[in-house]
Amino acid sequence: MFSRKIQRLDMLKCVLCYDAPCSGICQKIDPAGLLRNIWFDNERTAAGHLPEENPCLDCPAPCEDACVRPHEVPIRSLVGRLYDEVKPVLEIPAPEDFERLRTNICGIPVENPFLLSSSVVSSNYDMLDRAFAAGWAGACFKTVCSFEIHEASPRFSAITGDGGGIIGFKNIEQLSDHSLAENMEVIRRLKDKYPTKFIMVSIMGQNEEEWEELARLCEKNGADAIELNFSCPNMVDGGLGEDIGQVPRQVERFTRAARRGTKIPILAKLTPNVERMSPAAEAAMRGGADGLAAINTIKSIIGINPHTYVSSPAVRGRSAVGGYSGNAVKPIALRFIAELAKNLYLSGMHISAMGGIETWKDALEYIMLGAGSVQVTTAVMQYGYRIIDDLKTGLNNYLAEKGFASVDEARGLALDSISETTDELERDTIVFPKFHRERCIGCGRCVIACSDGGHQAISMGEGRRPRIDGRKCVGCHLCVLVCPQRALVSGWKRVAKADSAGRSS
Repeated sequence: MFSRKIQRLDMLKCVLCYDAPCSGICQKIDPAGLLRNIWFDNERTAAGHLPEENPCLDCPAPCEDACVRPHEVPIRSLVGRLYDEVKPVLEIPAPEDFERLRTNICGIPVENPFLLSSSVVSSNYDMLDRAFAAGWAGACFKTVCSFEIHEASPRFSAITGDGGGIIGFKNIEQLSDHSLAENMEVIRRLKDKYPTKFIMVSIMGQNEEEWEELARLCEKNGADAIELNFSCPNMVDGGLGEDIGQVPRQVERFTRAARRGTKIPILAKLTPNVERMSPAAEAAMRGGADGLAAINTIKSIIGINPHTYVSSPAVRGRSAVGGYSGNAVKPIALRFIAELAKNLYLSGMHISAMGGIETWKDALEYIMLGAGSVQVTTAVMQYGYRIIDDLKTGLNNYLAEKGFASVDEARGLALDSISETTDELERDTIVFPKFHRERCIGCGRCVIACSDGGHQAISMGEGRRPRIDGRKCVGCHLCVLVCPQRALVSGWKRVAKADSAGRSS
């Protein structure tokens, strides 16, 4: 169920462009929309909304002619695979409504669990006007403060994959560079136009009085909730940002100050630049917080230039430690969310999770580890607000196929499977990998990986057919991970270690 039939690799040349020419020229389907569905792991939605008959069968594919990379994206072939490989295995029709996505944040109803996080993507009226119209349930407005902000240029850098896409993203950006009065006006205008959208405002004060006053102003101007920025890695001068988040007594002190200024819900946004997040989270709870937000970006250095010897982004010959985000940080973020959700002292606190969310499956992972809402930034910076369509339809389809009446039914389902240490795991059996011979092209990557990074259990047989020696295989599954053809999968057979000798496949 939900195994992916079509991979990003199959459409890697597609750039998901603005006002895509492929859709502009096609009269029967929306090729650009289908390609976005595939990219964001939402192929089931794509297949579920296709016409009954494949319109591409006798078509000369003018969409591929019109592409900004002519004939480099196999649009017609991909549509054919949606018909041939995905549509036949759909279990139910695509749901027509999104009622099952409705949930609440600290008792405030929201139409879905997807929010924009406090960042450049939620920093002015025009941006959030477009985002709310697109379908985002709400946003956390970029951190407001009472002091001036002067940003550096450039302030972004990234690590990219082989296909050119961003894997990890670094920023040295600070807080909102608009005045407090300007930001409060934006909050009022947004709440007037979108009374049912969830508007949370991130704040940062320099002392107790500022935390209290900022909280009071946000409530006065229409905010539904407040997020306390105890975690920005780019605001440590003067004991701000993560300097607060790393000291639980400071977290409690300033949370209590903000609580004095408001009666609306407060979420404390915590730093991942600690060994454990629970001490700060518990301190926030004692101070009066209703929920937690995590994670903020991770302190990082990337991209040393071998000629100038300066890290990226370089600002007139210098750089700085900055915040790391993007899909690369998701495993770290998931670990912290699980820690918070399993902490019984924090029971009842809303958890708003973030860190590397691009697809509905990314969001679902956080929800299954206890998050009640999710926040997104880096993926929006790359792909735009339009990704909300795939986030909503993908999660909605999943919930419908699983028979869940509400997204809340999925919350925390994975928590019991997580152990704090590997010592608790069963160690008496081996799960051998299994070959899909029809996919194998005989490249030998599995042989190389097992020989030089594993247990010398795979050899190249006759006709370039790799073979696994059960006497040596320990079931580590390195071969499954490195196979470029996905010809190796987990789970051929589970056997007791004592009985594994002599087995091969």
